[in-house]
Amino acid sequence: MSYAFDLPRLLLAAPMSGSGKTTITAGLIAALAARGLQVAPFKCGPDYIDPSYHALAAGRPCANLDAWMVPPAQIPAVLARHSAGADIAMVEGVMGLFDGYAGDDDAGSSAHIARLTATPVVVVLSVQAMARTAAALVAGLRDFDPRVYVAGVILNNVGSPRHAQLVTQAIERDTGLPVLGALAREAALNLPERHLGLVPTAEPGRWQTWIAQVRARVEADIDLDRLLAIARRAPAIDVGAKHRPEIGLGERQPCWANASLLQGGPTIAVARDAAFSFLYEENLDLLRAAGAQICFFSPLHDRALPSGTRAIYLCGGFPELYAAQLSANQPLRESLRAAAVAGLPIYAECGGLMYLTEAVVDAEGQTHPLVGLLPGRSAMTGRLTLGYRTVQAQADSWLWRSGETVRGHEFHYSIWEQRPSALPWLYACLPDAMRPAPTPEGAQQGTILASYIHLHFRAHPEIAPRFVAAARASSPP
Repeated sequence: MSYAFDLPRLLLAAPMSGSGKTTITAGLIAALAARGLQVAPFKCGPDYIDPSYHALAAGRPCANLDAWMVPPAQIPAVLARHSAGADIAMVEGVMGLFDGYAGDDDAGSSAHIARLTATPVVVVLSVQAMARTAAALVAGLRDFDPRVYVAGVILNNVGSPRHAQLVTQAIERDTGLPVLGALAREAALNLPERHLGLVPTAEPGRWQTWIAQVRARVEADIDLDRLLAIARRAPAIDVGAKHRPEIGLGERQPCWANASLLQGGPTIAVARDAAFSFLYEENLDLLRAAGAQICFFSPLHDRALPSGTRAIYLCGGFPELYAAQLSANQPLRESLRAAAVAGLPIYAECGGLMYLTEAVVDAEGQTHPLVGLLPGRSAMTGRLTLGYRTVQAQADSWLWRSGETVRGHEFHYSIWEQRPSALPWLYACLPDAMRPAPTPEGAQQGTILASYIHLHFRAHPEIAPRFVAAARASSPP
């Protein structure tokens, strides 16, 4: 048995980061949605922030397509599942088109995703200070890997109508590829950035206004009909019968719309607010599919954990920016400490780890007391730690068996200071091209598992079932 996934789709890529992929992708999603189309948004790679803009524009969650963390054979099925009920899938690439795990390996790149899903690629090309050279860049991207179908170009940051005409003429004459539109440089379309990239839409901002402005520019300057014609060239792909989007979800019921597949399962409390928003929607889908009921709570505003909480998921985010408010919410901190004493499973990633330490030292050097379940403190630095990691569990726990490995990524400017040497490590980061020797990571203290490593739960098939089983076996405090 097989299931043929046959949906119009596009992947927007670029020669490099900073070309305008996020802006144009969000604008296209909003413009197509305004035509009455249901758009399924996706983001290549491990990013948490860019998807928040696409979700806002589409009115439905944005799923990640990461072919390094997730087994590549599963990527078409992820695309199919999260496209259920949609008229078109729109995928934003990551970095440059062929930028992946290493210089000689494009695993996880936009090109890798395009190959796995047979998705046509439209190149977003920033042409500031460029004219005919744009054609050479497009020709190189088109010809570098014949397995990747580069089908068109959108120009960004054009200086004038005459500039757009010159670049368009060069590209279309010398490469034969159509230029589908050109957006001028416009300060109003620039989004605020800080140390980890764009500001997430979970935080206060002019996001709806920005979406409306970008949509207006896209509608005025990009030929949406030609773009849709390219999307319709995407061939059907076989994702296997077990990956039919409807299975277990009701007729034409997309997985993202279902609050809980099983009623009566254990409640997992998941942190979600302006301070904690780095979370893959598919992680929640997998927990629900394993029987959990997900209940969100805000460490910033709530005074206690949700009633009946049996396990806690503290995801990443920007706790350092909200440290004073997190510190002031003493009742919630006490609720977390009581949950730990009661032996509830607590899983914390990156910002969640920071929140569990005794204090955070912010960028201005101010110290803010936090939960205190992990000894030591987290401190902001000027040094970015980032990259994919393969980690190996160092001991048995409610989530891991000693020696098991899983792929993940880290992206942070903080460090864990004053960590006691006797505190058991959660993982060993295995050697790679950047790290020639294993390095210890995280902590395992009682039922607390904390690490800077972010995980996509589809990277290891046992994560979600074990998480739910541990929740089911625990008792609320």
